[in-house]
Amino acid sequence: MAKQAPEAAAAAYIPRSSVKKMSHLRIFRKYWMFYVMMLPAIVLLVLNNYIPMFGIIIAFKNINYADGILGSPWSGLRNFEYLFKTSDAWIITRNTLLYNSGFIVLNLVFPIAFAIMLNEIRSRFLAKLHQTIMFLPYFLSMVVISYLVFGFLSDEHGYLNSSLLPSLGLEKVQWYFTQEVWPYILPIVNTWKSMGYFTVIYMAAIIGIDDEYYEAATIDGASKWKQMTSITVPLIMPVITIMTLLQIGKIFNADFGLFFQVPRESGVLFPVTNVIDTYVYRTFLTVGDIGLSSAAGLLQSVVGFTLVFLSNWVVRRINKENALF
Repeated sequence: MAKQAPEAAAAAYIPRSSVKKMSHLRIFRKYWMFYVMMLPAIVLLVLNNYIPMFGIIIAFKNINYADGILGSPWSGLRNFEYLFKTSDAWIITRNTLLYNSGFIVLNLVFPIAFAIMLNEIRSRFLAKLHQTIMFLPYFLSMVVISYLVFGFLSDEHGYLNSSLLPSLGLEKVQWYFTQEVWPYILPIVNTWKSMGYFTVIYMAAIIGIDDEYYEAATIDGASKWKQMTSITVPLIMPVITIMTLLQIGKIFNADFGLFFQVPRESGVLFPVTNVIDTYVYRTFLTVGDIGLSSAAGLLQSVVGFTLVFLSNWVVRRINKENALF
């Protein structure tokens, strides 16, 4: 039996933790310039994302502006109680979860379908034109979009009431006083605004697929539908999974502008448009207690963080390659 080399024999007596430290130190010495390049971004991340987390304690205090944040008395979990004990707790929680669940589905189905269709356009000019037109609403603020929606739904001068419905022989509808239509209007507006953003992401993933897959499928006689279901969708599944996980993390956070600006603060619509964010905002305007707002924000962040980890755990159990981490 050959004798063990002196270096190997010596390494056998070195603790594993010391070996790891030596390897990390060796890596740092080799790539120290890259760590220096990362330093400004790390400093910015700490200043912008981590130091402000000190404000979390506001959620557990009864803020007194004279005493300041640190001097204000502790309130325990009382700031969280109002979200669950109020008569509107069930309504705002239901609306937030159901709307966001619908948004996740719509922002998955329609962007993927449009990305696949745009990828089939052979004229690059037309493809770019359609992308630009679809992407434009994403840059519009909800204030602008609320006025666009108002231009369609206004009781007197809106396009639907003044032109479309009369031409179809239908009666005018008071849209801002009809609860039944808003569970459909809000998802349509959200999908129209964000579809271009998600379509570009999915289209970039589709463009990265090797054309040889489609050439081989065409030779085998596969139809476009078969190519989509057997090649396109499976190969962009990692991107689909990541985008879905990121949206699941925000399922407890509602788009404040969408639910506050678009319905134009119509009190009749509160049962179908009031979500956690708008409820907290209106409570703050009434009570003026920032502890209540901070508690709601902290609760939303913790729930979103937990959901991302649970969803990612499920994905890892199914397919590790598609997991976010």
